[in-house]
Amino acid sequence: MSDPANTAGPDWGQITRDSAFAALIAFGLFVLMLGFKADQSLNNQLVLVFRPELLASTVALVFIGRFLIGYWQSRKVEGAAKKKAPSKWAQKAEKYGLPAAVGFLVAYPIFILVTVGPSGAIKWIDNFGIQILIYIMLGWGLNIVVGLAGLLDLGYVAFYAVGAYSYALFATSEPIKDFMAQLIGEGFWQAWAFWICLPVAGILAAFWGVLLGFPVLRLRGDYLAIVTLAFGEIIRLVLINWVEFSNGYAGISSIPRPSFFGIPFNASDEGFAAKFGLEFTPIYRTIFLFYVILALALITAAVSMRLRRLPVGRAWEALREDEIACRSLGINTVNTKLTAFAIGAMFGGFAGAFFAARQGFISPESFVFLESAQILAIVVLGGMGSLLGVVIASIMLVGGVELLRELDFLKAVFGDNFDPAQYRMLIFGACMVLMMLWKPRGLISVREPSVFLKEKKAVSADLVKEGHG
Repeated sequence: MSDPANTAGPDWGQITRDSAFAALIAFGLFVLMLGFKADQSLNNQLVLVFRPELLASTVALVFIGRFLIGYWQSRKVEGAAKKKAPSKWAQKAEKYGLPAAVGFLVAYPIFILVTVGPSGAIKWIDNFGIQILIYIMLGWGLNIVVGLAGLLDLGYVAFYAVGAYSYALFATSEPIKDFMAQLIGEGFWQAWAFWICLPVAGILAAFWGVLLGFPVLRLRGDYLAIVTLAFGEIIRLVLINWVEFSNGYAGISSIPRPSFFGIPFNASDEGFAAKFGLEFTPIYRTIFLFYVILALALITAAVSMRLRRLPVGRAWEALREDEIACRSLGINTVNTKLTAFAIGAMFGGFAGAFFAARQGFISPESFVFLESAQILAIVVLGGMGSLLGVVIASIMLVGGVELLRELDFLKAVFGDNFDPAQYRMLIFGACMVLMMLWKPRGLISVREPSVFLKEKKAVSADLVKEGHG
């Protein structure tokens, strides 16, 4: 027999009242922030400009959003006994989605060149392609620590900074440049500096990951999050105040760019364009950087998938599910935690070295806590332990923010002074709330066992005890 509570249909009156109440709260919150804007008159006097259209549209969106959420919640079937097995779509997305995404990324620069031409391709390849791939790589690196080992890390940006500053200092330090010039030749060092320093940056970041792991061996949950957050802030403050080492707020500039097997991307006769008989344009360097970060990200994914099937990967998952049971099985939790921190930090160091080479300039302002929060949000929203979920979440969060800069047509609705990019954090928070209501386990919430007997069956993450992975 069916449950009458599930067949009676939604309570439209209650849903409407809840929506109206949410709209009233939104009006009280936004009437001063959005309804009024402080401006300066011609007489240098402060005046308040009333913006009723923006306030009304915001309140209306809150009402509609709360109405849809209420309707969805009224139709949602509750109870563990009625939870369904993972859908075939979710299983196929996890199985075939990643190869399809890789194929699309390989063809992405060519597709953009054909679509918008060389003049407009730099923005789409750099701001969207390279920027998103950097966060995908960072998300996959943090996924080892958070998604597989279950260790909440709020200071992951520290390893990102260690990798960036390691490459920048090694590549721009005069004593090191002189030593390497005598050892392997000045020309060879200038051409291959990035490729020589890249593994060094990863090793140093892994070393700092081990240093972070030792003090937090007995911590889990909120306490671990607080300590890792403090570690990230300590690294940033050291970079700001140790001026002799890091140049403080001024940062480090003139960082060498990667070369194509020793061929630089410049306008000289020895440059890439001259070597291959092409007209010089910055698009060649941008495409090359795109494929470099794509290769680094794919290496991160391949290593993650391989490690997950090895004993150390199964130890991470056992640690994530239940540390006490993990100890009872004889697993060395000290080594398990340290390997998770070290390997995750190593990939963060690789991404940091690439970031420094791509920008040519770094400063402590590039490694604030907000970066750690965004990387962690990518892992959580994508689905803990899911590689494809990290890809989707990175495209949504990073690419979505970049798309806001392209919505200039909204100025015709809200006025010439309206900048959609200013509301990126508001939209980011709204997406977080909606995701926690709709998919609290992430976009891809299907778990496939690393070891199985006879048949490999995907398990829905809803069946995992709340708070344990």
